[in-house]
Amino acid sequence: MLRQSLLQGTSRHCHVTAKYVLSLLLFVNFISPHSTASAHQVKTTRDVGAILHIEPNDNPRAGERTKAWFALTRKGGKVIRLAECNCQLQVYAEPHASGEPPLLEPALQALTAERYQGVPGTEITFPRQGNYQLQLRGKPKTGASFKPFELKFNVTVAAGNEVSENVQGTQDVNQNFTQARTSGLPFWAIASFGLIIVGVFLAVVQQLNRE
Repeated sequence: MLRQSLLQGTSRHCHVTAKYVLSLLLFVNFISPHSTASAHQVKTTRDVGAILHIEPNDNPRAGERTKAWFALTRKGGKVIRLAECNCQLQVYAEPHASGEPPLLEPALQALTAERYQGVPGTEITFPRQGNYQLQLRGKPKTGASFKPFELKFNVTVAAGNEVSENVQGTQDVNQNFTQARTSGLPFWAIASFGLIIVGVFLAVVQQLNRE
């Protein structure tokens, strides 16, 4: 009896555990797409923080205009507007070396998005698929009370309408080859001329052998 009770208890425990694990997996699968699509990058310094928003859905594509803006706040949650900040945005293709000039330096504009008013934002066109780094630097204008800051955000750009240099190079080579053929003698004329030379050479050889 005791053994049977233990077996029944173990069976019920395993059944409950299996149901719990299955429910947990279903829950994770349900929330994962939503959490991935709505995830924003948060970076902070000692007294300044920012959330990077990239539209749409934080999923930029190469060759397409991408709207990016920064929910910039100081310690305590007060919004830092672009009018209060000498802000500069630089875009680097990853990996990049220290001191390397930025790939892009898009001008910042004051944008109003969601509950944030006048925050720095811009439009970026990433030229190719791959990894990039956005560096936002800022200094307070007169009357502002935050300290200078530098925030770095890593961005992955999906494939889009980028132009492949290899494809373009192949097209140029083919075009040059075609132009070379059309600018000179036709191929059939060159082949006929070669056959005539070979025929004359063979005739000369035969004549010499007879003599």
